[in-house]
Amino acid sequence: MLHFKLFKIDFVLLSNLSIIELFMKKLIVIFAFFLSFSSIVNAQTETPTTWSSTFEKINETEYDLILKADIIPGWHLYSQFTSEGGSLPIIIKKGNATEEFKLVGKAVESDTIKKFSDVFEVYESYFDNSAVLKQRIVLNNESINEVNLNLTGQVCKEINGVCIQIDEDFIFTLKGKASKKTTVVLDERSKLLSAKLQLDLKNTELLKSGNNSNSDENSSLLNILLLGFFGGLLALLTPCVFPMIPLTVSFFTKQSKTKRKGISNAILYGLFIVIIYILLSLPFHFIDSLDPEILNNISTNVWLNIFFFVILIFFAFSFFGYYELTLPSSWGDKMDSASGIGGIIGIFFMALTLAIVSFSCTGPILGSLLAGSLTSDGGAMQLTAGMSGFGLALALPFALFALFPSWLNSMPKSGGWLNTTKVVLGFLELAFAFKFLSNADLVEHWGILKREIFIGIWILIFVGLTLYLFAKIKFPHDSPLKKLSFSRVSFGILVAAFVVYLIPGTMKTPTWNLSLLSGFPPPQFYSIYETETDCPLGLNCFKDFDEGLQYATKNNKPILLDFTGWACVNCRKMEENVWVENDIFTLINEDYVLISLYVDDRKKLSENAQFNFIKKNGNLKRIETIGDKWATFQAINFKTASQPYYVLMSPDLEVLHSAQQYTDRDTYYNWLKEGLDTFKKSSKNLFK
Repeated sequence: MLHFKLFKIDFVLLSNLSIIELFMKKLIVIFAFFLSFSSIVNAQTETPTTWSSTFEKINETEYDLILKADIIPGWHLYSQFTSEGGSLPIIIKKGNATEEFKLVGKAVESDTIKKFSDVFEVYESYFDNSAVLKQRIVLNNESINEVNLNLTGQVCKEINGVCIQIDEDFIFTLKGKASKKTTVVLDERSKLLSAKLQLDLKNTELLKSGNNSNSDENSSLLNILLLGFFGGLLALLTPCVFPMIPLTVSFFTKQSKTKRKGISNAILYGLFIVIIYILLSLPFHFIDSLDPEILNNISTNVWLNIFFFVILIFFAFSFFGYYELTLPSSWGDKMDSASGIGGIIGIFFMALTLAIVSFSCTGPILGSLLAGSLTSDGGAMQLTAGMSGFGLALALPFALFALFPSWLNSMPKSGGWLNTTKVVLGFLELAFAFKFLSNADLVEHWGILKREIFIGIWILIFVGLTLYLFAKIKFPHDSPLKKLSFSRVSFGILVAAFVVYLIPGTMKTPTWNLSLLSGFPPPQFYSIYETETDCPLGLNCFKDFDEGLQYATKNNKPILLDFTGWACVNCRKMEENVWVENDIFTLINEDYVLISLYVDDRKKLSENAQFNFIKKNGNLKRIETIGDKWATFQAINFKTASQPYYVLMSPDLEVLHSAQQYTDRDTYYNWLKEGLDTFKKSSKNLFK
C-alpha cells in the first residue's frame, strides 16, 4: 500500500488558528511535492526492500530466526521501537495461528538511526541501507520441522515522503536448509505457457535508444491540459459559476483593508481552486503505482464503461434541466461557515465552497474529464494534467478581475444564454456517453454498436442540437426567445455542417474518411457491412504472435509488431490518419507481416490456453483473456504497458529499429523504410 506522510490534526480543534495555519502549511507542502510526484511514483512499482532469511540453532527447541533486508539508498525502514505516533513500526508475528512455537520477546535489531520527524513531531528510529532482525523462538515439540513468520512494516523516502507498507512471509525448514519467503509453485502447463511468452530478442538496446515515449507523453499531457482548460472555460459559462465571478471578486476587493491586499487574496483564492482540483487526481496515482497495467484494466472494464455511459446520460438530462444535480447542502453550509475563519485557511474554504456549490454544473464536465483521462494511455498523470487545466480555467477570471477590477463592468450580464450553454453541454455529454458504451461493446465483441450505428446515433444527437439552436425544440428552463442571435444561428449552421460531415460514415463506401473523429467511432472494419478482413484498413494481419511469426519465417519477411487496443484512441488515430497514406499502407501490406495484439481484448482464452503467470514482484497473475496474454507479453519483453507501441523485427527475433509510438506520418514512413533496409542488408536472411 502506497501513501504519504501528511499531517496529524484533530479537526475538532479547527477553531484554534495555530492549528489551522499548521494545516495549511502541510497542504502547501503536499502541493509543492506533487509537482515531482509522478516521476517518483511511476518509477517505484516494487517494494524498495529485498529480503532473505536464515536461522541459527541454539538447542533442540530454541532457534534464532534471522531476517535480512537490503534497502534501496534514500529509503528508510522503520524499527520495531520507533516512537508511537510516528511511522508504522516493524511487527513480527507467527505466520498462522499455530501453537507449535512461541516468540520470545521482540527481535534483536541491528543498528538504527534516530531522528526527529517534523511531520509527526516525534523521534523516529529507522534502518538505512540494510537491516538485520534476529527473532528467538521456542518450539513446543522437538519434532517440528517447519515454522512460518510474517513481517509487516513501512518504508519511506525521506526527501518526498512517499511511503510503502510491506508485508513479507517467511518459511523456515529447521531440519535442513532454510527457505526464503513463500513462493508460488506453478503447474506444468503454466510453466510451459509462461516460458512461451518470453522471447529471446536480439539487439534489444535499440528499443531503449530510440524510445520516444517521453516526448510523446509530454505532448499528450499538454493536449490533455488544454482539453481540461477548455472544459473549465465551458464550466465558467454555466449558471452555477458565471454569476459568482463578479460577486466573489467584489467581495475580496471591498473586504480587504487595502486594494493590494484584496488583489493578493483573490489571486490566492484562484491558486487554491487549482490546488483543490489537482488533489482530486491524487488517489489515482496510488492506484497507478501499484501496477502499471491497472489503469488500462480499469479503463477497459466492461462494467465500468457501462457505468460511465449511464452516468453521462444522467448528467446530460441534468444539463437539459429535468432535475438538479447537487451535493448535500450541509457540505456547502459547513464549508461556507469555515470560510469565515479568516486568513489563508478562510480563503481555502471559500475556494472549497465554490467547488461544492458549483458542482451541479462542473460535476458532469469533471465526470467526463475523469472518465476520458482514465481511458487514455497516459494513466493518472493525464488525469492530473486535465484537472490542472480545469482548475486553472476556473481560477483565471478571479485573478484577472482582481488585478483589473474595471473589467467587471464589461462582463456580459447573466441571462438565458447561460441556460443555452448548459443545454449544448448536455448534448455533448450525450454524444460522449456512447463512446463508453462503444468501448464495452468492442472489448466484449457484442456487435451491438457497429461503426455505422454509432455514427447514426451521433447524427440524431447533433440533429437534435441543431433543432434546439434554431429554437425548434425547447427544454424546461429555456426562457421565451423573441429573436435568434447571430452567434446562435452561426453555431447552429456549424453543427448542421457537422451532421452533413457525419452522413457518409453510415455508407458502405464512404465518400471521405472521417479523419477528424479518429478514435471516437469504432474502427472501420467493425462494420455492419461485410468486410474481407477484421484488420485495420483491410490490411492482412495476424492477431496471434506465434501464427504471425510462423508466416514471417516461411515467407522471409520482417515483422511489424503492433501492440494496440480496442479502446485505444491514439491507435485508431495512427491507423486512420497515418497507416491510410498510400506509401505507408503499401509498405505494411506488401513488405511486412503485421501482427496486431490487442491488450484489452476481454474474450476468454480456451480452458487449455489459460494459465498462471508469476510476475517479477512474485505476485501471481491469472491469464484468462486474450488481453491478459498480450499485455503480459508486452510487459515482460518490452518493459512497457502503453499503446500504440510498434516494434520492427526479423523472423529470428532480431530487433531492426527503435520502437515507435504515436507519431506523425513522415516519421513513421521513414521508420518503416529504415527497418526494411536493415532487414535487406542483414546477412542472416535470404532477402533479395
